[in-house]
Amino acid sequence: MPASRLMVSEEADDIVALARELATQKLAPRVADDEKQAIFPRDIFALLGQAGLMSLPYPEQYGGGAQPAEIYLQVFEEIGAAWASVGVGISVHALSCFPLANYGSEEQKSRWLPEMLSGDTLGAYCLSEAHAGSDPAAMRTKATRTEGGYLINGAKAWTTHGGNADFYTVMARTADTGGRGISCFLVPADAEGLSAASPEQKMGLTGSPTATMNFDNVFVEEARRIGAEGQGLSIALAALESGRLGIAAVATGLAQGALDLAVTYAKSREAFGKAIIDHEGLGFVLADMAADVESARATYLSAARLKDVGRPFGKQAAIAKLVATDNAMKVTTNAVQVLGGAGYTKDFPAERFMREAKVMQIFEGTNQIQRLVISRDLARAS
Repeated sequence: MPASRLMVSEEADDIVALARELATQKLAPRVADDEKQAIFPRDIFALLGQAGLMSLPYPEQYGGGAQPAEIYLQVFEEIGAAWASVGVGISVHALSCFPLANYGSEEQKSRWLPEMLSGDTLGAYCLSEAHAGSDPAAMRTKATRTEGGYLINGAKAWTTHGGNADFYTVMARTADTGGRGISCFLVPADAEGLSAASPEQKMGLTGSPTATMNFDNVFVEEARRIGAEGQGLSIALAALESGRLGIAAVATGLAQGALDLAVTYAKSREAFGKAIIDHEGLGFVLADMAADVESARATYLSAARLKDVGRPFGKQAAIAKLVATDNAMKVTTNAVQVLGGAGYTKDFPAERFMREAKVMQIFEGTNQIQRLVISRDLARAS
């Protein structure tokens, strides 16, 4: 059943309706087989790009959709409800474009952003390292000055689209001054010395390749440094604020998909002479699931509206990511319970939903980190 939405305009309603149509007609029929075989659906991203859904957050002058967060996040949700790997992918692509769009010079944006937003290319975001996931200021990947630019050496872990992206937004150390010594670079996929390790063997999101990216004397021209030297960490953290909203929306979509499955099953399955949804014990479980989905949606949309009017939203983004992903874990776990033995088999997508929900609590900052962000904001409040 489609989510009940109150859209701000007819155009917004049309955009979300288009996303729902593509999700229903093009994504849903393929998701089970592609996830089972760990197939990366690159053609699906091309389709979404042609429909204009890969560049919604960014300005029209560079080929974007110029849509506010309140609208484009609901597109992410619709995609995530049908195929979480794809929902995560479009969120990561938006994240990888964020530094250039918001911190690049006019010359840089004119040169690279139109292609990045064209729908023909796919981006990746290189921040985490094997020993520095939740603490990016401890990263060791270095960018050393050389004639005309920098040489990057090191490895970036957990890179979504690693080995499949067309460009990589990379944070690397340019000085040994902690968080103040990190800079941001836009690295093309065909850069000499850039390679991907074998994809991680994950418990979920198997249609979304995740790999360590290795940098072996990768030359990056100085024009590809985004922002000033030493500005990289602040750029990364700002990007993550928006990225957390993307993951919150996708997690909400995933939870909505699990709820829809559970309700459909509960209406069709009978026990003791009536549909199991009519048994109070199970009906209340479904009611709690619906409440979790609705509260997650309301939370991320509240943060999105702050973002859209230019107000600080970092705490609210962390809350949205925390609430939406924890709720997705609860909802998908309960979906398996509602289906009973059937939910524990691969005949139904409930078990896949549950596996996919787990990682939502981990990437874009673990939910323990979200609690740290929220508590520090509370401590600073006057």
